[in-house]
Amino acid sequence: MEHVSGVIKKETKEISELVEPELVGQTVKVNGAVHVIRDMGEIAFVILRKREGLLQCVYEAGKVNVPLSEIKEGTTLEVTGTVKEEEKAPHGIEISMTDVTILGQPAEAMPLAISKWKMNASLDAKLNMRAISLRNIRERAKFKIQEGIERGFREFLYEQGFTEIRTAKIGARGAEGGANLFRLDYFHKPAVLAQSPQFYKQMMVGVYDRVFETGPVFRAEKHNTKRHLNEYTSLDFEMGYIDSFLDICGMETGFLQYTMKFLQEHYSEELKILDVTLPKTDNIPMVRFDDAKRMVSEKYNRRIKNPYDLEPEEEALIGQLFKEDYDADFVFVTHYPSKKRPFYAMDDPADPKFTLSFDLLFHGMEITTGGQRIHDYQMLLDKIAARGMTTEGMDSYLEAFKHGMPPHGGLGIGLERLTMKLVGEDNVRETTLFPRDLSRLEP
Repeated sequence: MEHVSGVIKKETKEISELVEPELVGQTVKVNGAVHVIRDMGEIAFVILRKREGLLQCVYEAGKVNVPLSEIKEGTTLEVTGTVKEEEKAPHGIEISMTDVTILGQPAEAMPLAISKWKMNASLDAKLNMRAISLRNIRERAKFKIQEGIERGFREFLYEQGFTEIRTAKIGARGAEGGANLFRLDYFHKPAVLAQSPQFYKQMMVGVYDRVFETGPVFRAEKHNTKRHLNEYTSLDFEMGYIDSFLDICGMETGFLQYTMKFLQEHYSEELKILDVTLPKTDNIPMVRFDDAKRMVSEKYNRRIKNPYDLEPEEEALIGQLFKEDYDADFVFVTHYPSKKRPFYAMDDPADPKFTLSFDLLFHGMEITTGGQRIHDYQMLLDKIAARGMTTEGMDSYLEAFKHGMPPHGGLGIGLERLTMKLVGEDNVRETTLFPRDLSRLEP
């Protein structure tokens, strides 16, 4: 009888192991996919694509057991050879090949020039052949950085005493109401896909004080813009026993500071590949919604069209203003009008026309919405009634408040938007693995 006692140690080496000085001159095994072949005649450079980057292997005619003609772009190999130093090669090393085992062969030639530093392909072509286009080194670097953002979010909040939760994505009603809901039949009952985990994370503040979640949210909005998706990943947290919404802003600032440092330490190779300059997070300015409107109107001679919300052009101008005048990459815009915020947003006691809420703009685009919530049961009921709403479908949510809740607040961050602005893309689909919008359900 055989047993499995743990991770099975592999003979093959990864790049991080191969760069160790003691391996120079040693015979090793490596595996990978052929990224590109540069045939120079007597020798050829076979560049393998591995999870940690590119590895240069040198093929010399007559010294390898497999003819070069059998090695094609996309072929997966196991290579035995000698490690040599080569400063011009990726990572400063190369493998002089002696034995090759072909693990898999492509059935067709590569449809995209993935070996090019920048693929000459349209966004539609890249998305239609997503599993292939992501083999390009620059394309896949975006999603390693996205991984780093999510890791930073999770690790920072663990350090701050948060508990990670998982909430339902199929529910009886949306957290924010409105028409932007995907409706479905759930065993002959009406149901919707979750717009956010808002109700659940507020309920769980009464259990754990501080909670967070990373997961998909769904918005049935008929947008066709560069900044909107119908399914995206939201980084959410909710925290109790706050003194004001400033505690929420402070926690997000701490997350950004932690994450930028984390990216520099653990994702420097990807940052270098994409030529990313990390934004400043030491001090993030704050401006009231009405003041931001006024400042943009005065500086850029722009007429205020919508007094209750920020248009994308206004967000861009606010970002431009704070970059020009304060050298700020981020800015908190606070005290949004109550008319444009959900019923659970806490109104400002000094002026109930405004809320104790905020958006965070990054280079002129909203990436976060958050704020202080109403935690008093009767206040919630009064706000719901004032809005002409009913409590139908909110029994479980309101139950938590009926039996006592602490002052609390939280936020949601759009992961794909944050990644887009960080790596300098102008379309959120560029930083979404498999986008879902008005026209795309595949791949």
